[in-house]
Amino acid sequence: MSFGEFLLVAVLALPALGAVAAAASPGDRTGRLVGTAAAALTLLATLPLVGGEHSWVGPQSGVQPWHQLDLPWVPGLDLRFHLGVDGISWPLVVLTALLTLLCCGYTLWRVPAGGGSGRALVALLLVVEVGILGTFLALDLVLFFLFFEVVLLPMYAIIAGWGGEDRRRAARKFVLYTLFGSVLLLVGVYVVVAAAGTADVVALTGGSGLSRGTQLAAFTLLALAFAVKSPLWPLHSWLPDAHTQAPTVGSVILAGVLLKMGTYGLIRVAVGVAPEGARWAAPVLGVLAVAAILIGSLVCLAQDELKRLIAYSSVGHMGFVLLGVATLTATGLQAALIGNIAHGVITGLLFFLAGAVKDRTHTGSLADLSGLRETAPRLAGLLGFAAVASLGLPGLAGFWGEAFAVIAAVRRGGGLWTTLAVLAALGGALTAAYFLRLLRRVSHGRPSPAVGRLAPGLAGAELTAWAPLVLLALAVGLAPALVLSYATGPVNALLAVFD
Repeated sequence: MSFGEFLLVAVLALPALGAVAAAASPGDRTGRLVGTAAAALTLLATLPLVGGEHSWVGPQSGVQPWHQLDLPWVPGLDLRFHLGVDGISWPLVVLTALLTLLCCGYTLWRVPAGGGSGRALVALLLVVEVGILGTFLALDLVLFFLFFEVVLLPMYAIIAGWGGEDRRRAARKFVLYTLFGSVLLLVGVYVVVAAAGTADVVALTGGSGLSRGTQLAAFTLLALAFAVKSPLWPLHSWLPDAHTQAPTVGSVILAGVLLKMGTYGLIRVAVGVAPEGARWAAPVLGVLAVAAILIGSLVCLAQDELKRLIAYSSVGHMGFVLLGVATLTATGLQAALIGNIAHGVITGLLFFLAGAVKDRTHTGSLADLSGLRETAPRLAGLLGFAAVASLGLPGLAGFWGEAFAVIAAVRRGGGLWTTLAVLAALGGALTAAYFLRLLRRVSHGRPSPAVGRLAPGLAGAELTAWAPLVLLALAVGLAPALVLSYATGPVNALLAVFD
């Protein structure tokens, strides 16, 4: 086994073993420490995966893994345990490992009130990590589907066990929507595998062996399935309830990386395996993307609850990601990839901060949160930083995905795409409007009774969890090549199937 193959196995084995060890630990704090250590080792294992020797698997292959592991799994059905990593998946793998580590470490300081121990929560976070990492690494469609489903039950348990007062209804809604998407994904995978005779993503990329009709049907099923997970308008209504009721660490994982399973699947599987379907559906995807941007922004302007506002902002941000994908250009796909990373970093930070505000004041109502900068200036300053990063201020991570998506639509040309670009830019202005409204309502004015009793300091555990996200938002904003340089080759190889 090569070093790269060993790392691919370790990235999945470490959190899985860590989950078992955390759950079986004799003490609650010991379990949380063990789980956090496993998450730290997982992050360390993801870093050396960058780069490596890759080769064309075939003359028209759109996937060139840096490292891959390909073993027989179910020989009778020609299914293989095929894992691989490239510049499209590696940044998401690292982001997943980082956010999981921060969330596990956060539980060492604060365990949400609810129905379970801290070690059980950490174990569930690690199981979710296994599912998300496996989704990003799988190069077999059936294996992809199985990892995609691993996330469902532990995330349900996190929301239902440690969430807010209405947590069980929100958890059920999350499960029902996700199961609907899972059924569509399973049917889409079956259509592709039955028609092509293989589930290997490398062999399938480019639509090899699939008729145009099969590609249209497969893309429709797969795109709908991934739209539920992302979530994209109008299949987004589970998201605000899940975010509002989930504990802080659940919201961070949900927004930071779980949503990216949908957009990643759209790029890697739906577009890669059914390019004719993607070309056919591109105008529809573009219209839906802009609708998500505008509707999400308008709903945010009317929101009066902190976590719901941040949750609805994800609908708009994912709209920019979808717009980039819909253009089917190198610039657009690069915009989608850096938009994914930026959203994970910034929205993860926003939910950490929203959780800190809500834990201190015991309310998320914007009307009850005025004057935060007077009593807790450091918390208000970090919230202001995260908000301006999310609204797309140049020099911070949120700018590049939105700007590149609009530019890609303009370069695509034609009346439809130019109109979509203008409307998306208007949505960007609305994004600035609702985040500035948020800061005016929360940070300025006379301190409300709930805010007036706050202490000005921040806990060391909070700063430890938040600092990496602040630094990443700055680093990616100032040097987008940190993400884009790794993705250039894989994106060009993926788009080569359209030539």
